[in-house]
Amino acid sequence: MEERTGRKQKYRRMKKRGIFTILTLILIGYFVVANMDRSEPASNNVASTEKEQPKKEEAKEKKAAAVKNEKETTIKISAAGDFTIGTDESFPYQQSFPHEADKNGLPYFVEHIKDLFENDDFTTVNLETTLTNSTQKAAKTFRFKGDPSYVNILKLGNIEAVNLANNHIFDYLDQGYEDTMKTLDENDIGYFGYDNEYITEVKGVKIGALGYEGWDSNVETAKKEVKAGIKRLRKEGAEIVIVHYHWGIEKSPVPTQTQQELARYTVDNGADLILGHHPHVVQGIEEYKGKFIVYSLGNFMFGGNRNPSDKDTFVFQQTFHLKGEELTDKKEIQVIPFSISSVASRNNYQPAPLQGAEATRVKNRIINLSAQITDSNWLVYEGGE
Repeated sequence: MEERTGRKQKYRRMKKRGIFTILTLILIGYFVVANMDRSEPASNNVASTEKEQPKKEEAKEKKAAAVKNEKETTIKISAAGDFTIGTDESFPYQQSFPHEADKNGLPYFVEHIKDLFENDDFTTVNLETTLTNSTQKAAKTFRFKGDPSYVNILKLGNIEAVNLANNHIFDYLDQGYEDTMKTLDENDIGYFGYDNEYITEVKGVKIGALGYEGWDSNVETAKKEVKAGIKRLRKEGAEIVIVHYHWGIEKSPVPTQTQQELARYTVDNGADLILGHHPHVVQGIEEYKGKFIVYSLGNFMFGGNRNPSDKDTFVFQQTFHLKGEELTDKKEIQVIPFSISSVASRNNYQPAPLQGAEATRVKNRIINLSAQITDSNWLVYEGGE
């Protein structure tokens, strides 16, 4: 009996151990499975993060590009009139341009303009002379020529590019024209006019420039050329397009109908600023469809006459505002009255800004001449909107 009871107790103990063992195994299996289940999502999270990373980087790049496109940039452009850095050697006289160059050195000529043009972004003028040593001349009354070293006046004056489309660039025939372009090339001065087109980049903004003659006799040809020229510059990425015209009647303060027709046509076909010269006197300014037409800047550094009776001139400045790569409608200009000479008694070929009553007189002259063209009031844009 006792033996049977001992066996039963032993059996119960073994049964309990077996149940305990089974429970232990079940628990171990549970924890193993549980850990496996938890590790799987973790693995998926890593893979998901790896997949999302390129998307996040792409989003960042898009955001950076959007910020860049919204970046605001200003470009200040200055323009002045005729630069005849030389003279007609058929009329030698004391105090001629070459005489002043030999006496005073080349920095003398830009003493009052270099800082003004240094503090803008781009300066352009009309180069109304040749830079050549050629002796073969055109058969005409006045033929202008400057020593090739005079190109340094442009460099010292912080002038980036010049117009060549005028009635004096062939004064020394094809050789003089070729010599002038070669000299400009060698000294990193940009040029444009006729078949030459100019494009440069400033602050990441591309500026393009064209130059044409705009006489009554060739207005239809000029229209075709400027339309095609603007289209080419735009295709090359120009965000600002400037067009120079050599046109009008000498000594006339009011632009001709041809000047007005050609200027407005040029704006209609995509130009952002029109700059004129040839009359040797100032003419008015017109705002047309949000763009400015400066009909005549007059003389500026003019070696062609030792004492012209009319020494008034001005520098026209416009600050262009871009948002991203787009030109905005914001208009900001400055009309700065100048004299072609720093002394009143003669022409010393040293352009100087006017002050006080003289500055007011020249400014009022430009305002009154503008009123003879149109009733647009560009004064509201001086110094910004």
